[in-house]
Order: sequence, then structure tokens, then C-alpha cells
Amino acid sequence: MSTKYCLTVTCPTQRGIVAAISTFLSERGCNITDSSQFDDMETGTFFMRVSFLSETGADDEKLSKEFANVAKPFGMTYAVHDESRKMKVVIMVSRFGHCLNDLLYRWRIGALPIEIVGVISNHMDYQKVVVNHDIPFHCIKVTKANKPEAEARQMEIVEETGAELIVLARYMQVLSDAMCQKMSGRIINIHHSFLPSFKGANPYKQAFERGVKLIGATSHYVTADLDEGPIIEQDIVRITHAQSASDYVSLGRDVESQVLARAIHAHAHHRVFLNGNKTVVFPASPGSYSSERMG
Repeated sequence: MSTKYCLTVTCPTQRGIVAAISTFLSERGCNITDSSQFDDMETGTFFMRVSFLSETGADDEKLSKEFANVAKPFGMTYAVHDESRKMKVVIMVSRFGHCLNDLLYRWRIGALPIEIVGVISNHMDYQKVVVNHDIPFHCIKVTKANKPEAEARQMEIVEETGAELIVLARYMQVLSDAMCQKMSGRIINIHHSFLPSFKGANPYKQAFERGVKLIGATSHYVTADLDEGPIIEQDIVRITHAQSASDYVSLGRDVESQVLARAIHAHAHHRVFLNGNKTVVFPASPGSYSSERMG
């Protein structure tokens, strides 16, 4: 039975990269099923993601080791991923549960290739719903006085569970620079796209009072610069003068949930590449949106 893998590659741009990769895979009995590439002419950086079937039983460890001989002359940073393996994720949430509940549903039906290994919150609001999904729930109170200790406990949970990604599903505490640096490229956040126009409390109310006609959401990697990390996914929904302030909130919650889920889907499928302050996000491979079950 064939095993499906994907190979991700980043390197300085030059001739022969694609030929070298395809030759390597072909010689090892691998059949390419999907391929995306991008050459950033401004930075001189090449990005590629290749999905393939191993028809001779070669495993990802063996392929990765042998690919080193191809990678070295091109100065490649690369990884071989087994697409059947689900990424371990810790979700962090405060008192807004729309993104958490959406992710729990998508996880339950297999629409996201992730394994939720824990949920961390600074409140008890969602303890019951998380435990009812047989997922460990950790309530860690955060104050100005105990912030270092609280973050140390959060990182202990990440390390104990082997989590590869932290998802801030409307977690309303600012992470320290140290935590952002330690988990660089492995923390995803979601927020409304009114920044920097409407900051602070009740941004949707502020937007309503100004007659805003577009509500958007942005999902990005977390950096020490608050809400300014490399963007993974964005979307908008149009509104009219007829909508109320509460409509703004409801529509905003919907678009936030969708955008966060799409960002996680892209990251978990290894479709996102950091490119300085930006990202390269390749299209989803055929079949990657299918769910294991309907509900």
C-alpha cells in the first residue's frame, strides 16, 4: 500500500532545483501527485511543496536522510512529512468561545489534520465542554504578578504533550517576548481586522458607530510585535446600514472562526512558509479538505 508524504523545500534560487527533486523522487519509486513552487525574485528565495506517494515502501526517515545529498549543493532547508500523521496542537482560550467550539467540531469530524492534546485557559468557562470531548483542560490564572510562572506552566504543558503548534483561539493575554521567540512560527493568533483603527474594548461597537461596511479577520503567526506577525489567512464579510451593532459581533465571530480554521489547515498541511515578514501559502492539495465523517 502506497504511503503519502510531502516534501517542503526552501533555498536560494538557482537552476536545476525542480529537476533534482523530481529525479530523486522518481529514482526512489515515488510518484508526485501535487506540486507547488514560488520563486521570490526580490529576496532570491525559492519555495516548494511536493506531495507524493511512495510506491516502494520507503519511509519518511529514510527519504529524509537520503535527500540530504540533494539538498546540500543547493543549500536547502527541507523536511519530509508523513501526511497521515496528525499535528499535535494546544489551544488557548479566554472567555470568547466561538473559535474554540468551531475547532472542536472540525477536529471531531476530521476536517483538520490535528490532534488536540490540551486546552489552556485563564478562566473556567469552557472546562466542561473541553472535558466532554475527552481533552485535558488546564486552567492557569494569569496576573501581572504571576505571568512568568503562568507562562512557564503553559510551556510545560506544551512540552509534556509534544505539541507542535499553539493556537490562540481568542486568548486575551499578551504573550511574553521570550515565549514568542521560543515558539517562533509555531503560535497562530486570530483577531478582527479593524486594527489599528478601532483598538481596545468593543471594537465592533466602534465600527458600527462609524458605519463600517466591511468586517474582516486576520490570522497570523505570533511575534513580539503584538498583532503584527506574518499573515497566514484573511477574509471579510460585507455589511450594510441595516445591520445592528450585535449583527456586527455575530458576523465578526463567524469570519474569525473560518479564518482561524483555514490558517490552521494550511499550517498543519505544511503549506505555509515564512518569507521574512510575510508568508508564502500554497494551495491545498486535492482531497485535503475532506472529512473523515460528517458529524
